[in-house]
Amino acid sequence: MTQQTEETYSVVVNDEEQYSIWPARRPVPAGWTAVPLDGVGTGTKERCLEYIEQVWQDMRPRSLRERVEGVR
Repeated sequence: MTQQTEETYSVVVNDEEQYSIWPARRPVPAGWTAVPLDGVGTGTKERCLEYIEQVWQDMRPRSLRERVEGVR
C-alpha cells in the first residue's frame, strides 16, 4: 500500500493584490510574494482557499480599483 501525503500550498499575492495558491515545494514565481497564513507559511489547499476567500473581497486588480476610486 502506498502512503499519500497531502500536498501543502502557499498563498501568494502579486502587485495588483490578486491572490492565488502555489505548491509550497516550488519556488514562488517572479512577481508574486508569499503571504503568511495564520503565522505559518503553508497549509492545505482547502485552508489556503478559505484564507483567500476571507481576505480577497474585491477581485478587481488594484490599478483598476484605484482608477475607479479616483474618478469619484
